[in-house]
This record gives sequence, C-alpha cells and structure tokens, in this order.
Amino acid sequence: MNIFIAGLSYSINDNDLRDLFTEYGEISSAKVIMDRATGRSKGYGFVELADNTAGQKAIDELNGAEYDGRTISVSEARPRTEGSDRPRRSFDNNRGGGNGGYRKREY
Repeated sequence: MNIFIAGLSYSINDNDLRDLFTEYGEISSAKVIMDRATGRSKGYGFVELADNTAGQKAIDELNGAEYDGRTISVSEARPRTEGSDRPRRSFDNNRGGGNGGYRKREY
C-alpha cells in the first residue's frame, strides 16, 4: 500500500519517515519530497508498505497524530493522473512588450 503523509516538519528526512512507519510492517520505500530549486523538504512524503492491512492500520493510527511538533495527515496515496508528470509550462516574462502584459498607448 502506498501511503501519503502531509504536514511533515521541514527537517524530516527519508530515514525519519521510515522510522515512523517501522512498527507497522515491512517498508518497501520511504521518501520525503524535496524541492528541486531549494533542496528543502516540501513537507510531504510517501511510504510504501508491503501489506495492505498493515498500511490501513498505520493510516488509522497516525492520521491526525503529532510528529516532530506538527500534526500530520496520513492517507492512502491516490494514483497519479494522466499528464501529471508533464513538465510545467514556462512563461516568458517579456511577452507583451516587457511591461507586465499591458500595451502602452501610443499617441
């Protein structure tokens, strides 16, 4: 079962997340999502447990719990929707003449 964890402290790393879920069963993976630009945690992550029953128990017991001074939300991860792995669109700041997109009136 793939589990989504939100509301994590920005100081939490993959090993901390793994330790939090260790008592619930065999962990296939534990990953805190990091911002590419800053290298800092985005405050959420994913844990994959081998057993669905253990995963549901972890969700039931940890959802709303306090961890590292923050209340975390724990739920079953939803599958990615089609197109969610596409790169974000880049916008050209100079479009529209470089003046915020508004055209200057010319007299």
